[in-house]
Amino acid sequence: MPEIILDTCVISNFALSQSIFILKSCYSRQVCITSFVMAEILKGLLKGYKELSDVKMALSEGWLIETPLKNIKEKQLFETLSISLGSGESSSIAVAKNRGLTFASDDLVARREALLINVPLTGTVGILVRAVNSKIINLHIGETILSRMKEHGFYAPVESLGETLKH
Repeated sequence: MPEIILDTCVISNFALSQSIFILKSCYSRQVCITSFVMAEILKGLLKGYKELSDVKMALSEGWLIETPLKNIKEKQLFETLSISLGSGESSSIAVAKNRGLTFASDDLVARREALLINVPLTGTVGILVRAVNSKIINLHIGETILSRMKEHGFYAPVESLGETLKH
């Protein structure tokens, strides 16, 4: 059973910075994305973001799972959230809420919606901090990865990981 579900932005940040291995290493159980998020990843691949092929590789390795909306509760929550959010965020929150998963997103509006319905949250920076704290990567590598993510357009809420690490 997965413990976390990623929206498109988060999984893209890790794929584009060639650090998707962090997701596999940080979560002992499987990591999950919705079919809507995978559709957005495929659009990115078609636009020429070849690094996103790492997402397809993770699916074939089996540690990343693609899931559809499975029941009426998920579909109803998806429809409600789709009024203000994109399909990737809406589907991810609906699955997280109904299956007891943590929702990983950097989108402020999506995070607010998730908080309103008591869905646990993390984001790109939170996952990087977890990787450093778990000694999957050291702080220097974490900072390098964060810089690569920013080069690919990630608007990070922090200048460096050191700002957020517990000492």
